[in-house]
This record gives sequence, structure tokens and C-alpha cells, in this order.
Amino acid sequence: MAGRINDDDVKAVRDAVPIDAVVSEYLQLRNAGGGNLKGLCPFHDEKSPSFQVSPSKGLFHCFGCQEGGDTIAFVMKIDHLSFSETVERLAAKAGITLRYEEGGYNPGHQRGERIRLVEAHKVAAQFYVDQLGSPEAEIGRRFLAERGFDQAAAGHFGVGYSPAGWDHLTRFLRGKGFSDKELILSGLSQDGRRGPIDRFRGRLMWPIRDVGGEVVGFGARRLRDDDNGPKYLNTPETPIYKKSQVLYGIDLAKKDIAKVSRAVVVEGYTDVMACHLAGVTTAIATCGTAFGGDHIKILRRLLMDNGSARVIFTFDGDAAGQKAALRAFEDDQKFAAETYIAIAPDGMDPCELRLAKGDEAVSDLVVPRTPLFEFALRQIVVRYDLDTPGGRAAALDEAAPIVARIKNSGAQHEVAVQLAGMLGILDTQFVVKRVAQLARWARDRGGRGQAPTSRGQQQYDAAPAPRTSGPALTLRNPVYATERELLKLALQRPELVSPAFDAYGVDEFTAPPYAAVRQAVLDAGGADYGTQDPQEYLVRVREAAPDDAVRAMVTELAVEAIMRKTVDESYAGDQLVTVRRRAVERRVRDVQSTLARLGTHDDPAQLAAVQNELWVLQQYDQALRVQGAAAL
Repeated sequence: MAGRINDDDVKAVRDAVPIDAVVSEYLQLRNAGGGNLKGLCPFHDEKSPSFQVSPSKGLFHCFGCQEGGDTIAFVMKIDHLSFSETVERLAAKAGITLRYEEGGYNPGHQRGERIRLVEAHKVAAQFYVDQLGSPEAEIGRRFLAERGFDQAAAGHFGVGYSPAGWDHLTRFLRGKGFSDKELILSGLSQDGRRGPIDRFRGRLMWPIRDVGGEVVGFGARRLRDDDNGPKYLNTPETPIYKKSQVLYGIDLAKKDIAKVSRAVVVEGYTDVMACHLAGVTTAIATCGTAFGGDHIKILRRLLMDNGSARVIFTFDGDAAGQKAALRAFEDDQKFAAETYIAIAPDGMDPCELRLAKGDEAVSDLVVPRTPLFEFALRQIVVRYDLDTPGGRAAALDEAAPIVARIKNSGAQHEVAVQLAGMLGILDTQFVVKRVAQLARWARDRGGRGQAPTSRGQQQYDAAPAPRTSGPALTLRNPVYATERELLKLALQRPELVSPAFDAYGVDEFTAPPYAAVRQAVLDAGGADYGTQDPQEYLVRVREAAPDDAVRAMVTELAVEAIMRKTVDESYAGDQLVTVRRRAVERRVRDVQSTLARLGTHDDPAQLAAVQNELWVLQQYDQALRVQGAAAL
């Protein structure tokens, strides 16, 4: 085994790789003031940025999930690497040769598993690229040419060719020092009767990269009629490849996605190529699976869920494409971005469209777009006979719950009116009320049980949630006074505490009733919504309350006088800072307790991570004390 990495080299790596440059490979960062940057945390799902990076200090910290540390800690966490693997990867980026305390320089075969698997894929990718120029690969070159892709295009996307023999790549990688175990684990080879053989044979190869640009898998296209395998064959699930967590083209598209706050989701590798070559450089695709929640998390971090963000799905016009669009709609409400669908009038995919009509037609494809909810509703409505009352009622029963899932009340109302028009129901308010009823049911019941139907009861019984038993809580206790005051500001004067308040975690409110009110504000769209429509905001917060007790608390806090006559940004900032400092102090005590439990013989990386977090917290607390609300 190689020894530990020289401490000076670790420091050199840490200093040489800017933390903001590393973090920006995974999420969009924006100015947070005070020299800091902020973004949506990659370690937990959130809609308001609570993740901050300090380039001058080389540190990050999330005030929502409490993850924090330096550049090394970030890469360790996000890519699931060991300390040594992370330092080795960052050192390679910075061109730093590492020294080891025992055994001299680290030989390749002793490096971490993930590093080895990524290296194997990197070597394989270049092998495939080299093979594309061979006589055997003429069929692959012809395939590309027939779809409008020349040698430069293939080179830009790293397209290659896997030889048709049994073990060409396997023998090549063995010659590079990779073991059979590593080849099987990587998914590049598979078990044969006499040992490992190539998984991909006689196919056109697309390298699949993670958001950091590392090759982690491949997509392989069948070329010959005697190939009995599937049309597309992808890398199986491996320690470095999870198909639900990768997007083809994300490495090329991420900067432009963040820059223009737009992502175009297409169906295949050639569609991504066609879009990028036509100037739609924000195009990405899933890899052999439906677009889902993990893909949304990747895009959300790049889009920042700001009000101008757009996600455009381009699917084939056939039944499979329409089904894919409806699947995508199931996750639509997880986006704050507005989501659209674009389908070429003649049903061609972007690759076919570029070949038939040129680059401009592909660029134009994503301009006239239909809101995804409208497309989904039309796919439902078209299945019913709208000339009969029964058909219209049945269509309403299926479509109304979809509209009810739209969280923005203004948008929900507008779509409900459009649905009435689609169905030919003249009583628009009947449809609007029906949708609102379903939305209230979903909030009160949490989606459990059977929804009320339009042809039955118009009211429903919602039993209040049982209260948690425990000792009585004196909410007038001075310990909770600042939390109470901050919630009053959030309900009565949201413009003074937004957007900072929306980045506060529920656990920053230590009194359970106050935490419940904080959750209700979050579920209602956050204090930022209160700056847009104050009256509707309070209605939504009350409706989001889980039971009568919390609803009553919301009302009380909304009408109770704020404790100071002159209520301004300075006063609101003081309350924000006090609540945050108390949360930071609690976390400091927890970390100090953890540190006390860790002995000198425990994992050095864990010890360093805990020490890093403690330092970050103490620095942040000092900044809050000195700078006040400016440090938030």
C-alpha cells in the first residue's frame, strides 16, 4: 500500500484549485455579497439557495443541511471519493505531482477504485476514437455521415467505434495495467466462457460524461443486421455510472444552461449532436431511462430555479414520444422553472429535422413551444367524447387533478380557465372551483386517500391531525421571542425579510409550533411570494398549515403587533441575524461534541472534515456578529 500523501502537497493542491471553479462545475453560483457566492445546495433538495462559497477562504457551507468544508471536502462528498482519491484527482487537474510519506510515488494499481474506473473509461474512450478511423469502422462513419455528422463533429463529441472482435478493448486495457476485476467492475468487459470479453462489439460509441467532465459510461448503437442485441446498449449500473443520475451532453451544455437559464431535453445522442451543431448548445438527453427526479436535481442546480428559467422537452411526435412527455409532466412540479414541450409539425426529431431542413429549423424548433401542462391536458382531453355531458365530466375528472398540482395559485387559476375552454364547459367558475377544491384536498390530506369527485360530494371531512403529546410549551418564553418576532415579520412584512428568510431551515426555529409555521410558509411558496400578493400569501400559508392548531398560530402571528414601532430593514435584519446566530451556535456545540468524541486514532479525513466545519461555523458566526445582516 502507498503511504499517506505529503501534507505540503495536500496544501499545495488545496491552494492551487479555486473552490469556486470546482463548485461551478456542478451548480450555478451567483453573487451573495461580501465576496461570497451562493447557489442551490447539491447535497439536499431546496428551492432557495442556502449554499454559500467563500472563494477568498476556499470554503463552502450550506446553512440548510450543514454540509461544509474546503475544496477537498466538497469533491469527496459530491463524487463519493476517499480523501486520497480526491487529492489525486485535484492534483492531476492542477498538474501537481504528489509525494507519499511511505513507499515513494503512488503506483497506478494502488490508487482508489473510483479513480481507476474513471481512468479505464478515459483510456477506453480514446481507444474507441482511434478505432473510428479503421477500415472496419467504415460502416460507423457512413452512419454518421448519413445523419449529417462529419469527422469534426464526431471528434467534438468523442464518438468512437468498438471493434467487432471478442476482446480487443479487454486486451488493450490489460496492456495498460488494468486487472480483469477492474474491467468487469467498470462495465467495459463482461464474463465470457474463457475469461473477460468486450461488452461493446461492432458498435458506434458515445462517451457519457458526468457534470464534471469525466467519462463514466458509454452508449453504443447497433450498426449491423446480424447484431442481435438491442438498438442501443448502455453501460450497466457500476460504482461510477447510474443512468438515473447522468445526462448526455451535460458537460458541454452546463455553462450555457447556467448562462441563459434554459435547458433543452431531447431523446437521443444524435439529437444532442444535431442541436449543439445547430447552435442550441443547451441540449442534453437521458441515457436509456426516463427523465426523472435525479435529472431534475442536476438541472435545478444549473438553472438556479430563477423566474426566467425555461426547460423545453423535445420529443418525437409518435405515441412513444407523447408518452415520454406525459412521464416528464409527472415531475413538472418539482421545477420552479417553466416547462414546455416542442414537437416538430411533421414529427421529426432534431437530428432528422437538421438533416431535412438545416440548422435554422432546429433552432426554430424550440421557439414556438407549448406549455407542458397544456400538452398533457390535450393528450387527456382528446380521448373523450366532448360532445356529450358524460364525456366532458369524465375528461374533467381526469384532467382537474393535474391542474390542481400547479402550486402557483395565479397560474393554477389561469390553466383551469383554459381547461374549461378545452372541454367546452361554459361555466368557467365551476371548473375553477373544482380545481381549487382538489388543491385544498391535496394540501390537507397530503395526497392520501380518495379525492372527492365532481359528481358526488362537494364537501369533505378532514379530521385534524393529532397533536404531538409532550410537556406544555411556553411560547412567551424570551428564548423564543426572536423566533416569534421573525415569523411575524415574515407574515406581516415579508418584503423586509425576503429572500433571506426563505433560506432558513425549519430546524432554525426551536419551538415546534414555530417550526410548523415556518414549514407552512415554505409550503405556501415562501416569504418571497408574500412580496407579490400579500393577501393571497396569508391565505396560502393558512391553507398549508397541517392542522387547526398551526392554522390558529399563523393567524395569531399575522395579526399580533410587531414589538417595535419603527419597523424597517435594520430591525428585520437584527431578528434574522439573531435567529441565525443561535442556530450556528447550536451547530457549533454539536460539532465540538463530535470533535471531543473523535480520538487521535480515528480516521484523519473525518477528523479534518469536522475541524473544517467547526472553523467555517466559527468564522461565519464572527461575520454575523461584526457585519450583521450583510453576512447572511
